[in-house]
Amino acid sequence: MGSFVSRRGDRALASGPTAMAHSPLLPLAQRPRRLRRTASLRTMVEETVLRPADFIAPLFVVEGKEPPDEIKSMPGVFRLNVTDLVKECRALHRLGVPAVALFPKLDPKLKDDEGTQALNEETLVLRAVRAVKRAVPDLTVITDVALDPYTSHGHDGVLTPARDDVENDRTVEILCRMAVLQARAGVDLVAPSDMMDGRVGAIRRALDAAGFTGTGILAYAAKYNSAYYGPFRDAVGSAQAAGTRLLSKATYQMNPANRREAVTEVLLDDAEGADILMVKPAGLYLDIIRDVREATRKPVAAYQISGEYAQIHAAARLGWLDLNRCRHESLLAIKRAGADLILTYFAREMARALR
Repeated sequence: MGSFVSRRGDRALASGPTAMAHSPLLPLAQRPRRLRRTASLRTMVEETVLRPADFIAPLFVVEGKEPPDEIKSMPGVFRLNVTDLVKECRALHRLGVPAVALFPKLDPKLKDDEGTQALNEETLVLRAVRAVKRAVPDLTVITDVALDPYTSHGHDGVLTPARDDVENDRTVEILCRMAVLQARAGVDLVAPSDMMDGRVGAIRRALDAAGFTGTGILAYAAKYNSAYYGPFRDAVGSAQAAGTRLLSKATYQMNPANRREAVTEVLLDDAEGADILMVKPAGLYLDIIRDVREATRKPVAAYQISGEYAQIHAAARLGWLDLNRCRHESLLAIKRAGADLILTYFAREMARALR
């Protein structure tokens, strides 16, 4: 009898106040924090992963044999002579970065209203392409197709007789010739960044007619008239002409207020033969990246531009932000939005950190 009472007592105790103390206060079937409890669990369910192969490194090239020249508004980014450019490309390739995008800074004396130096077969960027492809043949090389590094006025094309706008069709003719010269030098992708109407289709036809059917087109399909381009203009010297640092390109670059228009632009470039479609800027236009990703089946690129890079560095130097964490998070957001490829000045640092 005593034993029976004892067992009943044990059962009563097991269902009494002590057991209640171990019950959850909230009877939740779903607790998302379970999968955040340890680092290994968080890694297992991570949805977006950055890797060196996601990045394209924009690089600036200059004439001469001077040592690397740091761009004041872009800490850690340098203008490189051709020899140092080749060394940088080798280093990026070893880190697993698959591609570079080359931008020349010309002597102002070589610039004119028509950007004629862009059609010189021995112009700086073409010599740089040949040197890089000889040294690192497996590295993908991309070159910009636009006239702003070559014009004295800093615009992406030639001006109308009234000098109040860029002349679309005459500019496209020049861009086609530029693209063929770049393909002949050995680039893998030409990248029209000018935002002229019809230029992707015209460039595709020109490349094919010249026998460069294998040369791809990375189109700046949705390029906005952003206020964040200032450091880049310093880097290539297009800001040195009077007033070009704040130069308005509103008649050809897109209005930052417009979202639906981006899909129109992207679908036009897609139909005209672009192989990769790009949104620029990136971090301020994550909604556009997502819209573009949903509108096309082709690869989507995004350009984390100079102003985005510079503001992260500036805040970090003031001690307001953690540079490494913000760098990673900013790029993660771009990929999460839908970008397959990211042009970023953080490419080398990120590739090293990820490896």
